[in-house]
Amino acid sequence: MSTSVLDNRHAKMARIGFVYLFLTLLCALFGAGYEYFSHGVYSYYMLYAFAFPLMGGVLPFFCMAFFNCRLPGRVSLNLYHSGVAAWTVGSIFEGVLEIYGTTNRLVFIYWMVGAILFGCGILLYMVGAGSRHTFYKSEKYGHDF
Repeated sequence: MSTSVLDNRHAKMARIGFVYLFLTLLCALFGAGYEYFSHGVYSYYMLYAFAFPLMGGVLPFFCMAFFNCRLPGRVSLNLYHSGVAAWTVGSIFEGVLEIYGTTNRLVFIYWMVGAILFGCGILLYMVGAGSRHTFYKSEKYGHDF
């Protein structure tokens, strides 16, 4: 495998990690601003909404870049991102409802759908389905992909 392929993989995982880092900071700032203007009422769901992109995005993708793991396929990556997004939005929505002083019994759907999408993304990554980033020798160009 050529060095440029390893550098490209490393750069892609690091870029995804930095996007998640930006989203983590955005969620933390949004939660802090919402708490500031909520007149002393707070919600742990809103305070810790940043933890989902941090633990589900920043840490795994920086670790994948550092340890040079194989790239996930497009389908598994999209399912994984959707699961983290569902958990983050569900946490923010639950926080908004708690700060407002009401509840909604349908909020659990965010947690269920997030878990299903997240789990499917992890499962597809583990079995290697949908990955176009397999390692094979190209006869046409004579180098590894």
